Amino acid sequence: MTVHSGRWVREDRAANVWPGLPFEVPAGALAITVELEFDDSRGAVIDLGCEGAEGWRGWSGGARRRFTITRDWATPGYVPGELETGLWHVVLGLHRVPVDGVDYRVSISFDPVSRPAPLASPQVPSRPPVRPLPAAEGLRWVPADFHSHTLHSDGALTVPELAALAVSRGLSALAVTDHNTVSHHAELAEVGRRYGIALVPGQEVTTESGHANAFGDIGWIDFRRPATEWLSTVEDRGGLLSVNHPLAADCSWRHPLPRRAPLAEIWHSSWLDPRWGGPLAWWQAWSREVTPIGGSDWHRSGSDAIPGTPTTWVAVDAAASGPDELVSAVLDGLRLGRTAISAGLDAPVLLPVDGSLVAVDADGALVLDADGARRPVRGSVCTLSPGAAGGLVLFGHDSAVLSICAGP
Repeated sequence: MTVHSGRWVREDRAANVWPGLPFEVPAGALAITVELEFDDSRGAVIDLGCEGAEGWRGWSGGARRRFTITRDWATPGYVPGELETGLWHVVLGLHRVPVDGVDYRVSISFDPVSRPAPLASPQVPSRPPVRPLPAAEGLRWVPADFHSHTLHSDGALTVPELAALAVSRGLSALAVTDHNTVSHHAELAEVGRRYGIALVPGQEVTTESGHANAFGDIGWIDFRRPATEWLSTVEDRGGLLSVNHPLAADCSWRHPLPRRAPLAEIWHSSWLDPRWGGPLAWWQAWSREVTPIGGSDWHRSGSDAIPGTPTTWVAVDAAASGPDELVSAVLDGLRLGRTAISAGLDAPVLLPVDGSLVAVDADGALVLDADGARRPVRGSVCTLSPGAAGGLVLFGHDSAVLSICAGP
């Protein structure tokens, strides 16, 4: 067994937010179990993760204080596989350190452990019919949510349980974006086929200065590097980066990013009152050319918005069929900026269609162009000329935002 113990103080956190505690993995090790102990009664928060001799092995943040990695299985949030002989590190996140410091103890053992029994998967639920929306020739609109979590980070559901919930809500696509890990990616394709939903691989790259979602099966993105490197690495690997909930209390975006990410989560479930114009003001100041998306940030029942609140509609190739094809089609739709966001699956929505705007179920609302002009909506389906380039907004009679779209 290897043990690290001591006391973290504010000076430690100032010097390095993510210290690594080294340990040697002996030849023939069958398991690695790490346990973190500290007193959280005075507000201390220490996150937990692991870096192997040949690369990143997982992260559980503040959700767990113990994990195990073996060749065949691992605690959710961690990647099973070969236990390479050599120098590994327990990676800690000194998220909150009290003024007078916090004592800690980290123990690493290599004793064999029994694999836990697999959790039962729910039955495939019935799916509500997809809402028919007008689309350009060769395209169709699919309802999606681009922010959710599972047991692989700080969520309460397994990947199958989350998939079943999303299907029961009527979603066609859901991005699974656990914090600072890609251990969930190994499950997504098979679970998506079983439940009939496109589960988009994602990682929420998470720091105290802001969060971003990296979309695509592109491997792990190192959250300890500058955000400019997140963007370039994601692009080099063929993925898409989205700035998350840019105005969300202590999770607001504060990273310098001179070159804009292609996507931004303009509508997040923390936007409790859409009459408050903060997210739209941020979007306008950041760049209205950035494609808007939305996310529920689902973790567990009773603490977050239900998946699909808000709903991001993505115009995809109408011929795309099956979850595997739909994952690729959804990513292509995002890449081309073909999105619209509504408060929910049945809420009023403003859609770009063939160079025009179509407002659906929004009689009496107002469309705000990028140049500031307002035009009324008449009827349950109303087609309008596009107006100025850039993003567009649909407002209700009480000045609440009803829908956002990227524009024709």
